[in-house]
Amino acid sequence: MPTFVPPPAAPPTITVLRSRAEAEAYVASVCFKHGPPRLAGVELEWLVYSTIAPRQPPDAATLAAALGPHTPTTLRPGSPAIPLPGGSIVTVEPGGQVELASPPLAGLSALDRTVEADAAELHRRLAAHGLRIEPRASDPIRPPIRILDVPRYRAMESAFDRIGPHGRSGMCSTAAVQVCLDAGEAADIPRRWDALHALGPVLLAAFANSPLLHGRRTGWKSSRMACWLAADPDRTAPPPPRTGDPAAAWAERVLHTPLLCVRRPTGSWEVPGRVTFADWIGGALPTLPTTADLDYHVSTLFPPVRPRGHLEVRYVDGQPGRHWKLPMAMLVALLSDPVVTDRTLELCEPAQGRWISAARHGLDDRVLAAAAIGVFELACTALRALGGPPEYLAELEDVTERRVRSGRCPADEEIPGEPATRENSAPTWPSVALRDGPPCPEPIPGEPDSPDGERR
Repeated sequence: MPTFVPPPAAPPTITVLRSRAEAEAYVASVCFKHGPPRLAGVELEWLVYSTIAPRQPPDAATLAAALGPHTPTTLRPGSPAIPLPGGSIVTVEPGGQVELASPPLAGLSALDRTVEADAAELHRRLAAHGLRIEPRASDPIRPPIRILDVPRYRAMESAFDRIGPHGRSGMCSTAAVQVCLDAGEAADIPRRWDALHALGPVLLAAFANSPLLHGRRTGWKSSRMACWLAADPDRTAPPPPRTGDPAAAWAERVLHTPLLCVRRPTGSWEVPGRVTFADWIGGALPTLPTTADLDYHVSTLFPPVRPRGHLEVRYVDGQPGRHWKLPMAMLVALLSDPVVTDRTLELCEPAQGRWISAARHGLDDRVLAAAAIGVFELACTALRALGGPPEYLAELEDVTERRVRSGRCPADEEIPGEPATRENSAPTWPSVALRDGPPCPEPIPGEPDSPDGERR
């Protein structure tokens, strides 16, 4: 396949922001792009290990050699950073996780072919340099060590460290499947936004795949999500159910979230205190922000669903092998038709807001387990009607019968060759952080944290 070269983009218009109303209007206009929902994409992250020294963090030079001309400039300045043959972009996360971001494509078959080919090429390159891929979504053996020494990640690490240890773990020791979907027509955006959040606890529980972290069982089915919920609730918490006008609610949240960093030509990007973007507009920093600064600030928020023009779904753990296709296919199918989306909302209603219980208990949570059966059955029906790839439907039906109906998730499955870890012994991490913290975020008070549905 020829190398994908994106067309040159017109330079963005950058203006100084002088009022909150101006900034909120800008966020609402750029974060929710209206139009027919045609395209989908996926971002796949993998933790990477050396086959020779698996307990050491990835060596930056070896990783750059493996990625070759696809190496991002954050890892090797001056790299051409060309896309993979199918057009997927390669990036590297702070702890050395490798990410493939597909181009947006119409149709599951086209997306499948592109991502499979690009992932195979990426993994071939890694294997040729003695690097292997971890099938779990959190690092089962290593401590969180940042290998990218760039101003953004230095500032992020410092900001997270002021809150607790979990942000550093989330940055350096976790991997996700992120599905990107068109926001849709203006009238349909609230329904699609609400459905993606209603599905969150159900799919988080059903695809939880990170019971191990830093050499021990944490007591969580998704230690990855536990890290992110505890890292910085202002930045990572889900919104309350049914926000009404998603664009207005998101714009308000963006402006009132503290700055993670401010880009500067030289020196540190750290920000003193808890200066919000609204404070910046109000004169808290020496110069006024621009629309480019606001775009960058949006990129430092990490909620379960992030609007970036399209809707970026961030709540699914990284999956072993080819199973990344299942959450992607489900989300595409369940949002493919307004009637199906409305039915999805009905099925998920009893499980609304069960984010922490989903991360801790997976499908041991009875409310989530019941909702998951209905959602997976509906996804099979919708995928069949959509004419999705037959192998997707066969795999989804198999997982529904074999795993979901039994109340199991990937975290409950043993992986051959998985390293020995200490058994869970009433863990203090991150249970204390999430229960006694309070990183049980303010927008979801009374978060259920019991498999029996009790609220504590």
